Amino acid sequence: MLHLLNLLAAIALLVWGTHIVRTGVLKVFGENLRRILATSFKNRFGALLAGTGVTGLVQSATATCLIVSSFVGKGLVTTAAALAVMLGADIGSSMMTVVLSLDLSWLSPLLIFVGVVMFVARQDTGAGRIGRILIGLGLITLALRLIVEATRPLTESEAVRALLAALPNEVMLEIIVGAVLTVASYSSLAIVLLTASLSASGIVPAGVALGLVLGANVGSGLLAMIATAQASPQVRRLPVGNFLFKVAGALIAIPLLPYAHVLMQQHVPDVHYQIVLFHLGFNVMLALAFIGFTGPVARLVQWMLPAATSGGGTERPRHLDPSALATPSLAISCAAREALHQADVVETMLRGIVPVIRHNDLALAERLRRMDDTVDELYSAIKFYLTQISREALSERESRRWTDIVSFTINMEQIGDIIERVLDDVEDKKIRKNRSFSDAGMAEICHLHERLLANLRLGMSVFLDGHAHDAQKLLEEKARFRDLEHEYAATHISRLRDNTAQSIETSSLHLDLISDLKRINSHICSIAYPILESAGALTKTRIRHSRLTGLPPEHP
Repeated sequence: MLHLLNLLAAIALLVWGTHIVRTGVLKVFGENLRRILATSFKNRFGALLAGTGVTGLVQSATATCLIVSSFVGKGLVTTAAALAVMLGADIGSSMMTVVLSLDLSWLSPLLIFVGVVMFVARQDTGAGRIGRILIGLGLITLALRLIVEATRPLTESEAVRALLAALPNEVMLEIIVGAVLTVASYSSLAIVLLTASLSASGIVPAGVALGLVLGANVGSGLLAMIATAQASPQVRRLPVGNFLFKVAGALIAIPLLPYAHVLMQQHVPDVHYQIVLFHLGFNVMLALAFIGFTGPVARLVQWMLPAATSGGGTERPRHLDPSALATPSLAISCAAREALHQADVVETMLRGIVPVIRHNDLALAERLRRMDDTVDELYSAIKFYLTQISREALSERESRRWTDIVSFTINMEQIGDIIERVLDDVEDKKIRKNRSFSDAGMAEICHLHERLLANLRLGMSVFLDGHAHDAQKLLEEKARFRDLEHEYAATHISRLRDNTAQSIETSSLHLDLISDLKRINSHICSIAYPILESAGALTKTRIRHSRLTGLPPEHP
């Protein structure tokens, strides 16, 4: 029982090590990895090489698949080019399997020691995050040694040998077992390394191990399909196409397994390397065989998964892809896009205020008030989605972006609430009492409303691009808008002195309305503060100390 427990612990350590490396690499290189992939789709061979390189870093073809699937879902790349990336991603993952299978027993303690020192000494810096990756690599090599040591007593057991001898030599069963183990561990790399270790120890015959490796490859394709099961049809096309490639490759390889086994025995004496090199050879041959079929397979999956017809509604979140949560940098982008969707709904509400006032449109007012429920629902969905993103895997810049998105959605939600109250006031104090603003008063409201719409569009641009110059321009609008509010309040009071009947009737509503519009503008301008603070363009206080030096001291 103790030997079995040690084996299970070593397997868990192997899976955990691959997870640490994957999340660490995404945290250090996340945005750069996406940029490399996005710029490599000019031809299928460039895409293949990009997929190989990126997956060699991430050590997870599934993670690469999720990143590229998002590009396909956004229409940034074609499904055919993305399939070429995935063929390269499988090669990159199998190459890392070969590297990690080398005799690196001396390297494991070195990697763990250096990694821990870097991580503890400078945890929140780039060096600390690289230290985290080194720790993961050290744990992988350590786990492989522990697996060999834990399986040694099992290999010497007569009962185990008799049990293995009694197992049927059924390739399809081996493939199914390999696929199930891969899905359960969420890592084909870990399962291939485990299979190679067990085969080298004599626990698993080499012929059976080759079937398990085919199953691990099929399982990795199945993983991506499971991860994107709730995504849009456009996003699901790439995992389905990649899975079809893997299944077709496995079916072709089944009758060739005996020949591959003999060939590996003739040229590779070490059983461990026979397994990992077979894994690499399978993926290389898969890429060479199917690189020319990315176009037809892309058309096939597009036929299988047609784009869903849009109903034109704004009620449900559009961009919060659950499959992107495995890639935090990608999930941040999804949340940002959904935040802009929320802002679009707010803009529609804001744009409808003046038509309601001009035409006393109660039906429009009711529709706009219902849209505030949509704003609230989107806010809740975005907030919940953000809480599911692993903060550990975010870079410092992405962590700031996480905070910016939360702040932006809060401001949009509060703007929606203010608009709802404005519509209630207009309905109660103007429409139902059949009152009207004076021409001058209506012109002032329209002018403030136009500036407010322009500022909202500018605020959305600042949130999207993060340009400090635009953020400064938006913050300057806050002072201008405040001055306009004071000016129009003063002119309204002047009309009251002139006994303008319409101004007297709507005085309370008019002053409340321009005050509410100023509050909305303040929420919009708040978008600029995080950008300017990051750029070091904000002072600690707006009070001019030179004006205070001549004031007498305050007495209790």
